[in-house]
Amino acid sequence: MARRVDRVLPDVPAVDRAFDYAVPEDLAGAIDVGTIVRVPLHGRRVRGWVLGTDVESEAPPDRVLPIHAVVSAGPPAPVVELTEFAAWRWAGPRAAFLRAASAPNVVADTGAPEPDLGVFPNRPAPMDLPDARARLVVWPPARGRADLIASMVDPEGSTLLLAPDSAEADALAAHLEAEGRHVVVMRADRSAAERTAAWDVSRRGACVVVGGRVAVLAPVPDLRAVIVLDDADEALAEERAPAWHARDLAHERARREGARFDIVTPAPTVEAVEMAGAPVAAPFDVRRAGWPRVEIVDRRDDPPGLGLLSAALGPALHRALEDGGRAVCVLNRRGRAHLLLCRSCGEPARCSRCDATVAEGDGGLVCARCESVHEQRCRHCGSTRFRALKPGVVRLRDELAGLVPHHQVVAVDRSSAPLTPFDVVVGTEAALHRAADDARRPVRLVAFLDLDQELLAPRYRAAEQSLWLLVRAARLVGPRAGGGVVLVQTRVPEHEVLRTVCDADPGPALAAETARRRDLQFPPFGGLAEVRGAAQAVAAACALLRGRVTVLGPSGAGALLRASSTAMLCDALAAVDLTPARALGRLRVDVDPLRV
Repeated sequence: MARRVDRVLPDVPAVDRAFDYAVPEDLAGAIDVGTIVRVPLHGRRVRGWVLGTDVESEAPPDRVLPIHAVVSAGPPAPVVELTEFAAWRWAGPRAAFLRAASAPNVVADTGAPEPDLGVFPNRPAPMDLPDARARLVVWPPARGRADLIASMVDPEGSTLLLAPDSAEADALAAHLEAEGRHVVVMRADRSAAERTAAWDVSRRGACVVVGGRVAVLAPVPDLRAVIVLDDADEALAEERAPAWHARDLAHERARREGARFDIVTPAPTVEAVEMAGAPVAAPFDVRRAGWPRVEIVDRRDDPPGLGLLSAALGPALHRALEDGGRAVCVLNRRGRAHLLLCRSCGEPARCSRCDATVAEGDGGLVCARCESVHEQRCRHCGSTRFRALKPGVVRLRDELAGLVPHHQVVAVDRSSAPLTPFDVVVGTEAALHRAADDARRPVRLVAFLDLDQELLAPRYRAAEQSLWLLVRAARLVGPRAGGGVVLVQTRVPEHEVLRTVCDADPGPALAAETARRRDLQFPPFGGLAEVRGAAQAVAAACALLRGRVTVLGPSGAGALLRASSTAMLCDALAAVDLTPARALGRLRVDVDPLRV
């Protein structure tokens, strides 16, 4: 009698191919697709995932080595199949996705657990929702949406709820538990033991799995609905390679398993419309009340030399600080100043070592290119007085302190120490995350000192990312009834993003962004990937891919790949072996990059 042969993918970073192994008779009943086993590989014993059982091996029977042992329960067959799609879609090793889909610790493999069953009454929704397999729901940012989410959870089978904000995820989990639902929280920031327990419990089904992007791979056997919150939030995208996006993977999983697919967001993306159809918006009065008041400060007629502190900013700060309120000022420039001009001769301050422009630092003038530090003196005329054309957040802290002299003004960026108590904080967009909610001292003002650098940035997602900054500000300030204000200083007051937030209407920004992406054939209307790494590795990868896709570059350590569709781009990347290029140095391929 011929021995059964299974196909196993080893969990070895340098090996991205499956091998055939014989199954000993005493293990045959314990091994299925997804089971984690231990196998021999090049003289070592490594763990791996079973991708297929009872396969036809091309190797002679005497060359097929046996599986040594069963290690742990692994992801179910539908999730294993999904990882094959993910590896193709984001040009990465399949093992990376299988690892994310598996419990971090060992789970005893005693076969598929007996599924749980539960039937809950349908909860009425706070707005009219169509009966469709895919829905894109627009809900305002500063209005609670727990009741809306509860009405979208499936009454019988399992629901995956992807919430990029951990605080909201915890609040939604508590809300659903209070309604009697079995909730499983699955988040990457929890301990390995907690994640393993959540993974094991979710295998029984009849639950609501709440978490970040990793929750999309939960091993539920009875998936009926997938709900993605705020798909424009970059927390749903993996930063490490392969840089996959939970929204796209959730959509594919829902399609394969016949589950309903919902996206709930205040700012619908072009990709969301392509996946879920035209947006279904809450009534206008709900949307209007769920956005704070937005004030646009038109700076087109400001006199030269006024800098970033407009005439409207001072009074707005004083109003916000009355009765113990707080204010947040946002400027995405770190440090003191990024462009300095000599007040005597007008020459820009430059590095004496590499001739690049230098920025103002605590210890003098700092070159970002070669990291050398110089005394504060003009190379051209010797003057020590400079004028800042592009002040950073530290310089602005000093200027803002002059506007509100009796208040605590602090600066913050992504790399700063823990945020100290403040009346006014000025910082990069990190300030929107780190200014914790405090009912006793609410944030009554969020001021964007130069939103134009985001709106007009040379990134194809600039408008979408700018709108999301305004969404974060709206959530921090609260609804219109709270009296808070989002103040935007700009020289493009008619921009569609600003019309969207002022009118609480997602239409203008969505229509303009869709037309722009379609005309330029950017995702989702075309394939785009970024290749970065060591210059030699990037050049070699581009040489291998040229002719299959359009290659723009390389330019130093980066290049762009274009194709008429994402599918064509992924097919080309899957067809080319980049191992020779990777042998020359670090190489990262990012499909659908967020910051290009």
